[in-house]
Amino acid sequence: MPQQTQSAPEPALTARAVSTLAADRAEAAEAARSLDPDVVRALLDAGFARHFVPVAHGGRAGGFGALTDAVTTIGASCPATAWCASIALSLSRMAGFLPEEGRGRIWQDGPDALVVGSVSPRGRALPADGGWQLTGTWPYVSAVEHSDWALVLGLAKTPDAPTERRIFAVPRSAYAIERTWSDIGMRASGSHTLTVDDLHVPAEMSFPVDDLMAGRPAADGGISGGVEGAGADGAAPGVPLAAVNGLFFCLPMLGAAEGALAHWSAYAQDRLRAERPGVPGPGRAFYEETLARAGGEIDAARLLLERIAAVADSGREITALETARAQRDCALVADLLVGSVDRLFRASGTAGHSESSPLQRLWRDVHSAAGHIVLQFGPNASAYAAQALPAGPA
Repeated sequence: MPQQTQSAPEPALTARAVSTLAADRAEAAEAARSLDPDVVRALLDAGFARHFVPVAHGGRAGGFGALTDAVTTIGASCPATAWCASIALSLSRMAGFLPEEGRGRIWQDGPDALVVGSVSPRGRALPADGGWQLTGTWPYVSAVEHSDWALVLGLAKTPDAPTERRIFAVPRSAYAIERTWSDIGMRASGSHTLTVDDLHVPAEMSFPVDDLMAGRPAADGGISGGVEGAGADGAAPGVPLAAVNGLFFCLPMLGAAEGALAHWSAYAQDRLRAERPGVPGPGRAFYEETLARAGGEIDAARLLLERIAAVADSGREITALETARAQRDCALVADLLVGSVDRLFRASGTAGHSESSPLQRLWRDVHSAAGHIVLQFGPNASAYAAQALPAGPA
């Protein structure tokens, strides 16, 4: 699926077209539990896969701030498509941590290779012939049926050394797909199961997870940080995964909430126009309060996510406190967005609950996305408190 174009427009410039197409194909994609191939092509043409790819490999080495409007525009029409766009962004960024030879293989046909994957430790690897022998099963791999490469996490065991967590890059020809995705939300994301059986992975197609967590690029270049246009020279400090990981999951949710607000507002206007004195039903104050609360919650969520992106794009070293704050903020954003969409859904009447209404799909998708382990508030609150309230002397 890689594309040979010389350049691609910024995602924000073409997200509207992707959004329109995704909305048109959403019902069929839900039934198929996989994105429509034309929608996948539109995402790649819009530059989502190449956004973080180093300039040396034909990408734009972009930053995080440019993504908010692009991903949310798509999410307002089809959160599952926006989710897959975020996956393309996140995983291509991770591929930039591979050694130079590995990066060259991923993007040998151009920067628009669709990379998917999982950082759950579901694989095991043993050293073999200058590389690793990998076996594993990874569920919930979004957009896997349309992928060119996958990055998966395995526990690598070397004799006389501690077990090491490593990321392995696997070509599409080397993994099988089991169609296991059955969630009530994000149906079109096609988050099926990927399996690898006793595969030899060359050393250059792997790197330690610790490099990704610390934002530490390979010594020969690769991802250099979140600075817009930073390139591949390693001049900027790297961005730790935890400082931005939740952003990729929250932006589709933000788009879904903004889409839900737009649908509900149109419904509320129709109801207010039809209002007649003495007829039972909610009064104008009900709609005003719902609009103000839900809109305020959604705006607050956007501001928090924009701050996370700004810190990632700052070009300076990101502190442990800022990283923990980003994790806390993403979990808080998830709660805010679920609450706002619940408020709109409840206030939409039976019309909004109809299977023909986009509002019920947005509601389901927001709840499904919020279930991601990265977005649970309790663990993130503890991580934040550990940095903000460090234990003093006994």
